[in-house]
Amino acid sequence: MNKDLDYYMALPYKVVLVPCDEGGYVAEIPDLKGCITQAETKEEIVGMIEDAKRLWLLAALEDGKEIPETGKEDDYSGKFNVRVPKTLHRTLVELARSEGVSLNQFITYTLSRAIGLRPF
Repeated sequence: MNKDLDYYMALPYKVVLVPCDEGGYVAEIPDLKGCITQAETKEEIVGMIEDAKRLWLLAALEDGKEIPETGKEDDYSGKFNVRVPKTLHRTLVELARSEGVSLNQFITYTLSRAIGLRPF
């Protein structure tokens, strides 16, 4: 596969948008180190970060630099192993039982709440 500008522009890079205390916004793409821009409005920042991404990618391609690729959905299985102390394991099992759900459901719910997502 030819990894040209169009290929990289189509990747779903995460954009972080931060409002500035003095007004306006700053946007950056963490996977593309140094790809950052700012604008006065949210409407402007969307176009500005796309321009910044395009210029960052063009420079990297011209310089022959390695371009990080953002994670794709098929890179994540939805499974991971975590080792916890036996006492924590027991406590989690007991809490799940008291809620009438599986340990997996309880941990998914708890993790979702901990990072600010609406539980599934």
